[in-house]
Amino acid sequence: MATLITLVTDFGSADSYVAEVKGVLLSQVHGVVLVDITHEISPGDVRAAQYVLSRVWRRFPQGSVHLAIVDPGVGTARRVLAASIGGHFFVAPDNGLLSFLPHDAHFVALPIPDGASPTFQGRDVFAPVAGQLALGASLSNVGQPVTDAYRSPLPAPHHDGTVVIGEVIYVDRFGTLISNIPGEAVEPGVRIRVEGTEIGTLARTFGDVGRGALLAVVGSGGTVEIAVRDGSAARLLGVGVGAEVRA
Repeated sequence: MATLITLVTDFGSADSYVAEVKGVLLSQVHGVVLVDITHEISPGDVRAAQYVLSRVWRRFPQGSVHLAIVDPGVGTARRVLAASIGGHFFVAPDNGLLSFLPHDAHFVALPIPDGASPTFQGRDVFAPVAGQLALGASLSNVGQPVTDAYRSPLPAPHHDGTVVIGEVIYVDRFGTLISNIPGEAVEPGVRIRVEGTEIGTLARTFGDVGRGALLAVVGSGGTVEIAVRDGSAARLLGVGVGAEVRA
């Protein structure tokens, strides 16, 4: 089976940056399969990158290498990390992006080679190590063990009496407001509210309401989402990441 490397970046598609990273990987690992999870993370949005990668990595087979480059601190004293858990490998900056990994994950800090661009370590540091891991290198071969990886996990919901209070943690391209409230935490018949606006009880899917209507559903990620059929909840409600959600 071909080696598989996934990519999450904030590079977009207008410039050469994604192609340069892929060029390094393809030159190093012949026959590698490169899977673009997304290159459309908002510039520097580490939290969004954390959400996206935390949602998707388990969908890939063991042995996959996940390369995540959302790195507003590139070239500074922040470390570059590689990690492993459950047969998966990760390469990312030490800025909280990998906070979703369990505490029994193994981390190493990578050396920065002489000549690496201080403004494009994704190409010159991250990608070569991802290639080494894809070729079978162990973590101990690519860096020094660390036990203090920076963690800044996504916020968790909490209970206030009988109410579950959470918040929007991600907004997708459809303008759907994705919350951190697990679907199973919502009692039958409870009406969902976003920043004081009542949405209603949980629907099953988007077609349960008319065009342009707001609805709340348990989305494919397992948490409560607020959407507009054939529209954008973010635009209609004028809210985004951090907006309070009550259930």
